[in-house]
Amino acid sequence: MDAPADMHVLPALLARLRRMALETYVSLPLFTVLLLGAIWTTTLHFNDSELEAARNAAGDSLLELSDTYEAQVVRNLQGIEQTLKVLKYAVEKKGAAGALPELQQNDLLPPGLVFVVSIADASGRIIASNPPAEPISIAREDYFQYHRQRRTNSTYIAQAMRDLANKDWHLHFTRRLNTPEGEFAGVVVVEVDPGYFTSGYERARLGEQGVLGLVGSDGVTRVLRVGEQSSWGQKIEPLPAKPAGIEAQPSSWDGVRRYASLRPLPRYQLSVLVGLSEQEQLAPAYGKRRERLVEAGAASLGVLLVAALAWFWIWQGARARRHIRRAQETYAAASEANMDAFFVLRAMHDEQGAITDFKITTANSRAEQMSGHSKQTLQGQTLCDWLPQARHNGIFKGLVRIAREGGVLQEEWENTMPQLNAGWIHAQVVGVEGGAVMIVRDITERKEAEHRIFHMALHDSLTGLPNRSLIGDRLQQAIAEAQREHCAVHVAFIDLDGFKLVNDGLGHTAGDLLLKEVAGRMSACLRRHDTVGRFGGDEFVLVLPQQKNDISLTASLLERVREAVIGPVLLDEQEVRVSCSIGVAMYPRDGDNPDTLLMNADAAMYRAKETGKNNVQFYTQEMNSSLEEKLALLDGLRKALAENQLLVEYQPKADLASGLIFGVEALVRWRHPERGLIRPDIFIPLAEECGMIGAIGDWVLQQACQQARAWQMAGLPPMTMSVNVSPRQFDDLRLVARVADALHGSGLAAGLLELEVTESLIMRDVGQAVAKMRELEAMGVALSIDDFGTGYSSLSSLKRFPISRLKIDKSFVRDLDSSADDRAIARAIISLAHELDVRVIAEGVETEQQRAFLQTNGCDEMQGYLLSRPVAPQQIEALLVQQMAAAEQGRFQPAH
Repeated sequence: MDAPADMHVLPALLARLRRMALETYVSLPLFTVLLLGAIWTTTLHFNDSELEAARNAAGDSLLELSDTYEAQVVRNLQGIEQTLKVLKYAVEKKGAAGALPELQQNDLLPPGLVFVVSIADASGRIIASNPPAEPISIAREDYFQYHRQRRTNSTYIAQAMRDLANKDWHLHFTRRLNTPEGEFAGVVVVEVDPGYFTSGYERARLGEQGVLGLVGSDGVTRVLRVGEQSSWGQKIEPLPAKPAGIEAQPSSWDGVRRYASLRPLPRYQLSVLVGLSEQEQLAPAYGKRRERLVEAGAASLGVLLVAALAWFWIWQGARARRHIRRAQETYAAASEANMDAFFVLRAMHDEQGAITDFKITTANSRAEQMSGHSKQTLQGQTLCDWLPQARHNGIFKGLVRIAREGGVLQEEWENTMPQLNAGWIHAQVVGVEGGAVMIVRDITERKEAEHRIFHMALHDSLTGLPNRSLIGDRLQQAIAEAQREHCAVHVAFIDLDGFKLVNDGLGHTAGDLLLKEVAGRMSACLRRHDTVGRFGGDEFVLVLPQQKNDISLTASLLERVREAVIGPVLLDEQEVRVSCSIGVAMYPRDGDNPDTLLMNADAAMYRAKETGKNNVQFYTQEMNSSLEEKLALLDGLRKALAENQLLVEYQPKADLASGLIFGVEALVRWRHPERGLIRPDIFIPLAEECGMIGAIGDWVLQQACQQARAWQMAGLPPMTMSVNVSPRQFDDLRLVARVADALHGSGLAAGLLELEVTESLIMRDVGQAVAKMRELEAMGVALSIDDFGTGYSSLSSLKRFPISRLKIDKSFVRDLDSSADDRAIARAIISLAHELDVRVIAEGVETEQQRAFLQTNGCDEMQGYLLSRPVAPQQIEALLVQQMAAAEQGRFQPAH
């Protein structure tokens, strides 16, 4: 299956390569590379030829110098050897004493400035010399031993040396003397300066590092001259058996690469050494080589510059052509794939040159979809034939202006032309030569999304009612209309009573359903031009425009709203009821702007709360003073903790059976520096509202633990310390850690601390509440449920809670004497607690009849004014001391 595909791909690839090769911007670099290759190939060839010629010339020169030097050395050696033969003959015929004078007289001795001639007897002692020299013994010299041990007539050439008779370095040429019987009679010696054999060194031919020298058969130089320096005694390695002048080798004595020749002179046991420095011999060739490389580099640079300029000019042209081709291809592809409809329009003119219409020359696929016609049908049509409305709705006029003046025109409009399938259109017109391009986009979805976003920005997402922003706008419009019509505007601020209890007890989902139901009931009570909006949380605002000064109509309307709200609502198969507190402010009597009216309506709503809730209050001037007082209390409360204005009082708890006080409940009090003692039911809600309840709760917990430990250290019996936990404290992720810190800081045992939580608090999120309570139980801290019976509890959930006590709310205890319902509820709570193995404590016990009923019906513990009011720590200490003393005397009576 792959072979046919390859057969199609390969020809296409070859065709593409051929097209690229025909492009000048591709072939020009190839030609440039070939030209540069030719330049450098020629240059390197000439350089190689020049070097080869220089090497050959060095070889020829070495051969010639070797021949010349060999002949010179042979002549010198022959002269020395002839002198030795004459000396030998004269000594053997005339004796040593008369030989030298006779030879001197006949001018047969060599010049004394160069040669030293001497005669040694058979013992090695010099007995005659010319020029005269100090007589010495040469008996231990190698050349003397050589002749004494061998019967030979050959000349011996010793290494360069110095002796007592001649302090300068010299070479010894010696020959054996014989007695008439042929026995050893001594030696004749000719001494010569080693430089005598290299005096013919010519710098013009040999250079500064050329070599001339004599090497003995032992490989030791007798003399070696390099440039102006002469030396001797070096050990010379044998030269490679290669033709002279072919290859240079590093010299063994100084490492310089040389072309060298070592020619043996077998007759004399010597070799002639001639050498030429490779660097010096090839220097002219390397010089020409550098010149050629510079010339080739300059020529290459010139070629590259010319080629680069030509290539850049050609490449720019090819690039422009390619960009045009790609732009055409891209336009075609983009116009086809684009979600916008493209119409290319060519202007049509009359005889005076005025544009009368536009002909559609090109359109894309999206244009087909939007128009319902094929591209072939659209092409050739005129714009006004296709869209007759264009002449009257401004489209044609805009096209004419852009076609004449150029530029870009962008517009959006709601489409009324049936020829285009779009609700909203965005059109962009771009002027081109001879006409214009119109790009049309369907923006119906975007417009609908914008409308939804606008609606969401001004309406509550839960109820769909106007939100705070739109309420303010509607109220501002109502005030402006009232100013023109000289009428009134009424603003009602509504807060649901008991909503928090439902939201906490049944969950946020049930709370949301309740808000939606209440919002619908309110809307059903209003007129068409009235506005009901959700201000936030469980707060609603009614804007009632076009009102008369008579408030009875508004009161009647709001009463209908109140009655609608208090109707039962079924949530999770449980019927619940909430009421509402309504405050009303009127324009222009209570304010002339939205902020003032809302603030005063809010103040009136708070007055409705204070007067028992579930009622309507119209704003009066006195309400502001109440609001100002609340703000002042809030400001003071923020300073109360830092300035030690808070204190803790303790209310004792007693066992109903024995009457013994077993514990206390810590209750916070606020002693204001100016207002005196402020009741908890006033400042605790303020603390919850401003967010200070958490800090205050932590402070009370620490104070209570420290006080319980102080009583214990004072020798009093261990007391259970009960501390209330607010919803904000219980929701804190660090509650367990804070309790542990308070116990650790005070040293109080965990078993002596009891935390009281409300029934509604733990029912908000049963799973989270149980987990946190389990952590506290694991620490040893006891837990009790406060105000039991006032919230929405589930028996299936209640049995999961690790609690040790249920506290019967004082609302059920207060009317035990007179209410059969409250007595029934109290009995049920006591029975339920005992079934769950939980102790029961009743709070708010104020009469002996209440105590007796609770004791008779099995209640375990009590707390209230009958026992004691909340008192200072010292009074609790006095009560405990009194109880201990009475117990010791056996006359204990329950404290009252």
